[in-house]
This record gives sequence, structure tokens and C-alpha cells, in this order.
Amino acid sequence: MGTAAQMLAEARRSLGLSGRPNVITRDYAGRHGEEFLKAAWCDMAVTYWARRSGNAQAVLPGGDRAYTVWHAQDFQRIGRWFGGTAADVDRARPGDIVFFDWGASNAIGAIDHVGVVERALGGGRLQTIEGNTGDACKRRVRSASVIAGYGRPAYGNWTEAMVRKLPLLRKGATGEDVETLRALLLARSHPEIGPVEGPFDDQVEQAVRAVQEWGGVEVDGIVGPRTWPVLLRVH
Repeated sequence: MGTAAQMLAEARRSLGLSGRPNVITRDYAGRHGEEFLKAAWCDMAVTYWARRSGNAQAVLPGGDRAYTVWHAQDFQRIGRWFGGTAADVDRARPGDIVFFDWGASNAIGAIDHVGVVERALGGGRLQTIEGNTGDACKRRVRSASVIAGYGRPAYGNWTEAMVRKLPLLRKGATGEDVETLRALLLARSHPEIGPVEGPFDDQVEQAVRAVQEWGGVEVDGIVGPRTWPVLLRVH
């Protein structure tokens, strides 16, 4: 499995590419049909970089994509979708796949364009590498006003892989996973929840909310892919 650094290295190799058909659209059309030779190629570029850098499984959870809406939905479906608010954008990482809505609705169904995050600049701004921007591959700086959200690929990192396998837990849940959660909360100085053995009750939910606030993630009382890393200190 590849890494975010390899994904970005491949994207940088395409900087300056322009016009169509080009090496990216030819590669995609070779697998999916000649109608893609001169089609919009921003997501074909992401697909190309992912496949060439050994990141197809991480970046393309639904397989090759040329349609940005489906690609964003793929990330949403596996719980690796993050919103386009300024606070969310500031937490983007190099290698994240960022989706744009020029109408500023932040609706997945309205997504127009896609690129890969090269740097988070702060203030709700990202430096990106994008294919098919002015029919070329270029670096851009984009703000939260046009960012619909981003997907976070599970690159070749053991912590990411581990977190991806952890369950979604909410109030009312029971079992070994909840006992693990309770143990982590106890380790995070929340003795009010009681012993390790027990359910996901009101006290656990309140402790989860406190940890989420501390970790800078959405405070919803639900333990999922954004909260597990905070509990495990791999955020």
C-alpha cells in the first residue's frame, strides 16, 4: 500500500500537463471507453495518480472514478468524509482528496471539481494540485467558500488501518468494544464513568463529548473514525 507522499509525488509529475486527449485521459479511456478521451479529467487525474502511486485501494474505495459526485459518495459511504467548513478545512492533511462546489452549497450532489491537498494554509485555505483546471494540471489555492468537503484515504499507515476497522459506537451500545471505549475514557481521566464493565450510558456519552471538544472534532457523543484517533492519541 502506498503513502500520501507517493500520491503527491505522482501528482507533481503531472504539473504543466495541458490539453486533451492527454496521457491521463488516454489511460482512463483505455479501461473505460473512448468517450473519456476528451471528457473533463479532474477526477481521472486523481484516479491516475492513485493507481500509479500504489494508492488505488485507499484513494479509490469505489474503484476508478471520473465523476466527482460518485467519488465523494464513496468516501462518505465508508465514513471517511469531512465537511467543507473553515474549521474542517484547517484540519485537512496532505494527500486528502478535496472536492469543490462552485455554487458554494456544500452539497455532495453539487460537486463540480476535485484535486489533492498539498498543504493546509490555515484560515480555511488549502494549496492543492488539480487536473483539468483551465484544461491543465496546476497548483491552486482554494478557500472554504468553494470546498464542499474532502475524503481522507486510508494510506499505508498502521494507525489509519486500525481506526478504519473500529466500530461506530453510540449510547445504548454494549459489548467488548464498549468496554474498550470505557477503558480509554478512564485512561483519559474520566473516572465518573465507573468500571470498565458496563454499557455506553449517559456518563460515557458526556465523557465522549468532553474528549471530542478537547480533540477539536465534532461534538456529537458518537465514537467513530474522527473520535477513535483522539481517544487513541493518534490524531
